[in-house]
Amino acid sequence: MPETAHLTSAARIREAALHQQRTPPRRAAPPPRKRGPGPLLRGLLKTARPKQWIKNILVIAAPAAAGRLFSTHAAIQLALVFTLFTACAAAVYLINDARDADADRAHPTKRHRPVAAGQVPVPVAYAVGGVLGVLAPAAAAWLSSPLVAALLTAYLGMQLAYCVSLKHVLVIDLAVVTTGFLMRAAVGGLALGIPLSRWFLITTGFGALFMVAAKRYSEAVQMEGRAGATRALLSEYTAGYLRFVWQLAAGVAVLGYCLWAVEEGGAPHAGLLPWRQLSMVAFVLAILRYAVFADRGTAGEPEEVVLRDRALAVIGVVWLAMYGMAVANW
Repeated sequence: MPETAHLTSAARIREAALHQQRTPPRRAAPPPRKRGPGPLLRGLLKTARPKQWIKNILVIAAPAAAGRLFSTHAAIQLALVFTLFTACAAAVYLINDARDADADRAHPTKRHRPVAAGQVPVPVAYAVGGVLGVLAPAAAAWLSSPLVAALLTAYLGMQLAYCVSLKHVLVIDLAVVTTGFLMRAAVGGLALGIPLSRWFLITTGFGALFMVAAKRYSEAVQMEGRAGATRALLSEYTAGYLRFVWQLAAGVAVLGYCLWAVEEGGAPHAGLLPWRQLSMVAFVLAILRYAVFADRGTAGEPEEVVLRDRALAVIGVVWLAMYGMAVANW
């Protein structure tokens, strides 16, 4: 009997060992996700698109054209306007992402956005966007001027209408995005009481349309044949039409700038060289350089093109120097 018991015990040990080998080890449960204000704040900041804030530098365009940058009052007002416009843009991004959260979750890349990924709850995105959208125009009316507050309110209304329906309307979507750039360029002049010239508005407006249409064209080229990978409206445009739009806009922008450059405004230049006319060369070269990326279909992220292309950066610096000397009448 003891021998039988010993064999039975050995068999049980072998059976247990075999069962342990066949059963995969249990994975340890992942640690609970830390909850707190840190991840939420980071998600809100990411949703506000910090990379897009470079567009708001356009607020200095009108004061720079008028030579009104170098004063304490101008610096304070432009910093304020930049901040308020950034707040308005952030409000639009938050509300847009909250509204499109369900659709973004089905998108291969947009599903990583904080609202779609659940890092920022939809009600929080709506609430923060609404607060920013109310406070920015109110602060503008109190700290700047009623005209700036009115322009910010108009920008918010236009962009929210774009998020809801206008982004699905052919041509109107291009006009709305272009107008947003034009508003950025105009608000600095309104804050400082600077009259906006017709050439400034024409050059800025069509220059913005050039970049917007080039962006759409690049998206259409890169996403061709990939259903569901991009905005639905791109399927309504043809690549040929978008190419025509950005080429037309580039031509009008160059024409407007050249007309500004050759118009002396009744007083001939007193500087060492005719910087206004010479700056046309740098401006045209900048348009041509950017058109290289548009033609290749790689201008889908305008801020990336502007910041990363060294040749374009050098041309931009040269143009700024000539433009500055023309404004200063050196």
